[in-house]
Amino acid sequence: MFDLIFIVPLLPLIAFTINGLFRNKLSKTVVQSLAVGSVGVSFVISVLLFVELIGLDPAARSITQVLFAWIPVGDLQLNIAYLLDPLSAVMILIVTGVGLLIHIYSIGYMAHDPDVKRFFCYMNLFMFAMLTLVLGDNLILLFIGWEGVGLCSYLLIGFWFEKKSAADAGKKAFIVNRIGDFGFLIGAFIIFWAAGTLQFNELRAVAPEMFVVGGSAITLATLFLFFGATGKSAQIPLYIWLPDAMEGPTPVSALIHAATMVTAGVYMIVRLNFLFVMAPDTMMVIAIVGCATAFIAATIGLAQNDIKRVLAYSTVSQLGYMMMACGVAAFTAGIFHLMTHAFFKALLFLGSGAVIHSMSNEQDMRKMGGLRKHIPITYKTMLVGTLAIAGFPLMSGFFSKDEILWKAFSSGQGHWALWLMGILTAGLTTFYMFRLVYLTFFGERRYDDHVAKHVHESPKSMTTPLIVLAALSVIGGLIGIPHALGGGAHFKKFLAPVMAAIPGETAHGGHHDMTMEYILMAIAISIFAAAWFLARYLYRMNIDKVTSLKASMAGIHKMLLNKYWVDEFYGAAIVRPIVNGSIFLWKIIDVLIIDGIANGLGYIARDMSQTFRRVQTGFVRGYMVAFLFGVVLIIGYLVVR
Repeated sequence: MFDLIFIVPLLPLIAFTINGLFRNKLSKTVVQSLAVGSVGVSFVISVLLFVELIGLDPAARSITQVLFAWIPVGDLQLNIAYLLDPLSAVMILIVTGVGLLIHIYSIGYMAHDPDVKRFFCYMNLFMFAMLTLVLGDNLILLFIGWEGVGLCSYLLIGFWFEKKSAADAGKKAFIVNRIGDFGFLIGAFIIFWAAGTLQFNELRAVAPEMFVVGGSAITLATLFLFFGATGKSAQIPLYIWLPDAMEGPTPVSALIHAATMVTAGVYMIVRLNFLFVMAPDTMMVIAIVGCATAFIAATIGLAQNDIKRVLAYSTVSQLGYMMMACGVAAFTAGIFHLMTHAFFKALLFLGSGAVIHSMSNEQDMRKMGGLRKHIPITYKTMLVGTLAIAGFPLMSGFFSKDEILWKAFSSGQGHWALWLMGILTAGLTTFYMFRLVYLTFFGERRYDDHVAKHVHESPKSMTTPLIVLAALSVIGGLIGIPHALGGGAHFKKFLAPVMAAIPGETAHGGHHDMTMEYILMAIAISIFAAAWFLARYLYRMNIDKVTSLKASMAGIHKMLLNKYWVDEFYGAAIVRPIVNGSIFLWKIIDVLIIDGIANGLGYIARDMSQTFRRVQTGFVRGYMVAFLFGVVLIIGYLVVR
């Protein structure tokens, strides 16, 4: 069965190739069938591989499939090879499973788009790139997938390129990620220079001998790699591209925000966890940046009015949670939250797409209201997703987020300040998500009669994935029930062979630890309840007070609505100077100096030729006179000398 590993990424690539080359000759149904079917078969194979992997002894759960030699240059021996272990097995299930549901949803959502064939081509290429990223057995093959999802994000975010905002968003995503990728490459170069290999299993074996814990080499390498991750996983300072990614079709937003591209940075750090635990300074930076990103993005989400933009900042915030988990060495908790987040965030984005679809492409929540009666399936499933992301007890998000908060407090790499910021962020998340629900589905309708005539529930191709994702959002956290609640920590045990030993980590279960965990869990539930009550009080029961509240806090509201003016700051401090510098180099250095010299030489040659051509009269007598004159000059010169 393990011989089929390469089939998982290959099938979407084959579908992309066929549809890309022959889509003008194929019907829309055939293109969609190939696109969705390829991902569906990849998912089935992923499930079979996962089941077979579980059947192995934990120590033997690492299968490498070498396809062919790729870069055999000196000490650098890299293959096109895929690594299936507990971490990559979980990732391919998430990518293909959630990706399949998004592909199915896209059939209904993109049904009337004239470029739907091109859309499915890009989606399949995206799947191939992401599966290559998570299955690659070395850092460079991972980077190939890393760049592939970057390219596909540009193509899909800017899919409606005739709209300037979409084209600009695609370029922004591409450029910002290239900045992060520079850091990734520098980190990879340092690792190869110090360890002599980029293959994960080999690197894991030699790292303790080649690197010194806390040494400059490992610290620099991991810091540069983390900088690359801030681009892909939208962390400070490179998070600015992700909120604009909502300019693409909603299925693209769901795919990028939930199951693929934005999880790449978190996955890369967890994949190289054995290196990051040797760099405590880097771990501290990751924890602080992740915590700050989670909190700041959550505050911005409070004031946004575009339904997809609220969810976009929610994604940035949740990615901050995952990074904070990695920073406190809770790598398993980070992947656990990555998985549950894929379920409820895909659900929320696809649900928002169903809302937009029913509202004739309206995305402003201030122009919605009362929709729960008209689109009940969308309402119920989005409510489930909201409860999950907010951390309602026993929902998937409750288990994964609580685990991160507990580790932020109790881990040797954690700190109570991280927990405090994390719990405040959880409260903000609950508030802005229920704000979204109440503005969208409750109260009086705030849209005109023309829109009201077209409000309707989405087709089954769109609602079925919502129902499946809602079910996963409810039960998806059961595999990670913590020890304090009687769980067997099955998810943690499954990933244990991939995780490095954490210095100073003790077994769970002490009386003091259990008591403290219960206390922190109770605080988290209380904050959830308080935030939910406040959102309900303001946006369902007393919505008129929201206007007066905004007026009394106009300065803060304006700051949040304008996203702390970070884009404007980057534009003034970085983008504009680069543009002005480029214009200077073009107009002064290129046009005036370089072109001036080149053109000047041409003018000189032209003028000289115009002068000297006058001696070419065409008369032999003139040439004889000139010849005799020259002879006289030469003889005179010789006589005088």
